[in-house]
Amino acid sequence: MGQRYPEIEPYDSGVLDVGDGHRLHWETCGNPDGKPALVLHGGPGGGCSPGMRRWFDPDRYRIVLLDQRNAGRSTPWAGEPEVDLSTNTTQHLVGDLERLREHLGVERWLLWGGSWGVTLALVYAQAHPERVSELALVAITNGDRRETDWITRDMGRVFPREHDAFLAAGQVGDGDPSAAYSRLLHDPDPQVRADAAAAWCAWEDTHVSLAPDHEPSMSVLPPAEQLAIARVVTHYWAHGCFLEPGQVLRDAHRLAGIPGLLVHGRFDVSGPLDTAWALHRAWPDSELVVVGDAGHASATMTSPVIDFLDRVADGG
Repeated sequence: MGQRYPEIEPYDSGVLDVGDGHRLHWETCGNPDGKPALVLHGGPGGGCSPGMRRWFDPDRYRIVLLDQRNAGRSTPWAGEPEVDLSTNTTQHLVGDLERLREHLGVERWLLWGGSWGVTLALVYAQAHPERVSELALVAITNGDRRETDWITRDMGRVFPREHDAFLAAGQVGDGDPSAAYSRLLHDPDPQVRADAAAAWCAWEDTHVSLAPDHEPSMSVLPPAEQLAIARVVTHYWAHGCFLEPGQVLRDAHRLAGIPGLLVHGRFDVSGPLDTAWALHRAWPDSELVVVGDAGHASATMTSPVIDFLDRVADGG
């Protein structure tokens, strides 16, 4: 069964000026003559990590990693005291991927996406299907308000005590929790911003798992990183991820002819399985793997992804 590959370092990196004052950090690893593959991180706003390089056989893949707008090592960073997110939308990100593809001289590439990266990969592939050889997607999302409402509103039925605390800290009232938090995260008072970021991240750590031994990943981040991620996530969710209602599923027919893998955890309480199932039914070229003991992220999801990437490494 597939295991992640050993750690590697980039052989090239740079900063791409995409306009609007944004400069995006990118890096390439593996074989310069290998099959191009682009990694799309989650969040939105999470940034790439060195571990994301390890999904691919470095002898057969040219692995491209990109920190999306306002995330990771890209500038301006959302963790800075003042940041304007008005030119950070899904449509901007799709345009950025095309600029990067042209900059690197890539004709077609495989897209790997996790969580929010799944939504971005699907929207890009639907806009530019001729540029995508395959899709390898983990923890399936589609960016619809039904999904974000489930996380910010409906999951109070699963975690009532923690959800009450989340709503109180965000001063939500009867409004949209994401919009309420976004306002606090841009408040002039740095303590108000920090408190809101901490409360948002505490809720993120709560809703991603039902496992009693789950260890938090967001609450332990430095305050500036909490602020950066929370700002970008709430910006996107407050605006419906800048997508039309049902857009990704509606446009699934545009993926025809693109082989894809959908890997989803049976115990993913923050992202119920029906999203992956509906996408799979609308996209006949996809393969759906449901991992019985996995939540939103789990080591047991690794094997089917590696197996798929190894299988398609010499094609496309």
